[in-house]
Amino acid sequence: MLQAMRNKMHGWPSIVLLGVCVAAMSLFGMESYFMSHDDAFIAKVGKHEIDQRAFQDRTNQLRQQKVAEQGDKFDSAAFESTETKLRILDGMIDEQLLQQANDDWGLRVSGAAMRDYIASIPAFQVNGQFDATSYKAWLTSQYKTPESFENEIRASLAIQLLPSAINASTLVSDAQLDHYMKLQAQRRDLRYFVLQHPTLENNAVSDAEIAAWYKAHQADYMKPEMVSVKYVEVVGADLPLAAQPSDEDLQKRYESEKQRFVQPEQRLASHILIDVPANATPEQQKAALAKAEKIAAEANPEDFAKLAEQDSQDLGSRRMGGDLGWLEKGVTNEAFDSALFALQKGQISKPVLSTDGYHIIWLRDVRSGESKPFSEVRDQLVKEATTADRDRNYNDVAGKMSDNTYQNPTSLEPASDALKLPIKKTALFSRTGGEGVAANPKVVAAAFSDDVLVQGNNSALIDLGNNHSVVIHVDQHVAAAAKPLAEVRDDVQKKILDQRTAAVEKKQAEDGLARLRKGDSMDDVAKSLGATVIAVKEALRHFEVPAPLLTEAFLLPHPLADKSQFAAVDMLNGSYGLLAVDKVQDGDLSKVLPEQREMLRQQMAQAYGYEATRELIDQLKAKAKIKINKQRL
Repeated sequence: MLQAMRNKMHGWPSIVLLGVCVAAMSLFGMESYFMSHDDAFIAKVGKHEIDQRAFQDRTNQLRQQKVAEQGDKFDSAAFESTETKLRILDGMIDEQLLQQANDDWGLRVSGAAMRDYIASIPAFQVNGQFDATSYKAWLTSQYKTPESFENEIRASLAIQLLPSAINASTLVSDAQLDHYMKLQAQRRDLRYFVLQHPTLENNAVSDAEIAAWYKAHQADYMKPEMVSVKYVEVVGADLPLAAQPSDEDLQKRYESEKQRFVQPEQRLASHILIDVPANATPEQQKAALAKAEKIAAEANPEDFAKLAEQDSQDLGSRRMGGDLGWLEKGVTNEAFDSALFALQKGQISKPVLSTDGYHIIWLRDVRSGESKPFSEVRDQLVKEATTADRDRNYNDVAGKMSDNTYQNPTSLEPASDALKLPIKKTALFSRTGGEGVAANPKVVAAAFSDDVLVQGNNSALIDLGNNHSVVIHVDQHVAAAAKPLAEVRDDVQKKILDQRTAAVEKKQAEDGLARLRKGDSMDDVAKSLGATVIAVKEALRHFEVPAPLLTEAFLLPHPLADKSQFAAVDMLNGSYGLLAVDKVQDGDLSKVLPEQREMLRQQMAQAYGYEATRELIDQLKAKAKIKINKQRL
């Protein structure tokens, strides 16, 4: 074909045509090259990019919270919807807008506030006080450095700076408080009755009516599209280990990694902090230094705690006489660390400048580092060795399964035979998921994907977490289809009769309301409809009155000149009620205790502050350049 084209391409018109084609292809390729980078982020707020990893971390965090809250009732499919993903992303965008506003307006989280927050976390406390050993152990278990964790805490606190400032400046006047309480505790005199379900004069439903209803409401009678899948799974915990590590191997590992089991040197310290404001003037810095030097000159071990309680501006340690507990290297900032570990036991430092201000440090005691003996850490070494072996074994088998199912895309049997792993099957399930592995959203998404469902290929290796993965292949596919009319005929007939009944009852309610508004007594109207009037005096918003009636009662306007207000109310269960509001009285403020007033004032201030914060975020959002890549969600 190419040779035929070549034979026919002669003369300058052919050359021009070829040049146009080459230019078009070149421009298309260049455009693709320059546009491809744009997909590297999920959202961009100004110059800041929210990448896919950060978004996934936030999603996983929220998913874990919901699992902890809801337990077995948790529906993982909710986190796969576009609406949920956009809601999570919108929250991250709001946080970034607040962070950028902090930078623009010079707001920052002080080191003291960050340390106080960390010290208040119960997991880092022993007997109610911050314990550096517990803190260090937790950091190690989470593979975090003190700096990275402090940055996380600082970022989370920074998001609250503006909302906290807005809440603190929100005032609720006595007039606003009184107005709200009068409305909240408002009392209304009510009368109501609920209509009896009418008896239909005509219960006959023709075949034509049934067929017409079925056709009009066919979407209500659909069987969902369903699939069942065959799958091969690798579970790391089920894979056999070659052998348990010997004591000789464990001893070698202990010797080569002995440094891991050395308890680092710890220092028991107290301090006095003289704060230096952000963007302090030279005069403010000099004043802070002079005050710190004066305290350092006067300080001695006997009265250090008293001076700390009197002069320290670190609120977290001040009430404990400046006590910081046992500290290891790397727990505090670099300047503080260097000064602390340069002191001799019992010494008090000269003022040390850090990002928080000037510190006067007293080194009260020292614990030398000690190595844990082999016998004490043997179980840990065994666990680490077996875990590492299991991980290697799992990665090897999962890798082989991935390669094999890719090389044989239309069948799971070659991988099953080669790896001695059984082929399992699921029951039929829909796009909302099923049981077992079919409950996992990743498996459901793969099962209904074009490559697996339409093309008939094996899926890629699906990682289910915790060294557990599967490859699936569609076993059975049942297309979505309407249920036969014969199967749903009784339900259709019932729906038609229910609709007739509702229409009759609605007409009765409308006629009854018209009679009430003309002046007929409520008792007479109720009696004619086979119902009984119920009267409620001074009903509150939480009274035991049917919810639709109570809601409508507090929406109706005040009666005028002793003339009741009436309404027909849909009871949301197929019936109707008729309602009268006869009298309205404001809440009695004399019955509200002072502490209840103040609690309500705080709640209202928080509510107003929240609304003000939302307005601020909306303004920031309107001014910011925000781009969202929905295809990356």
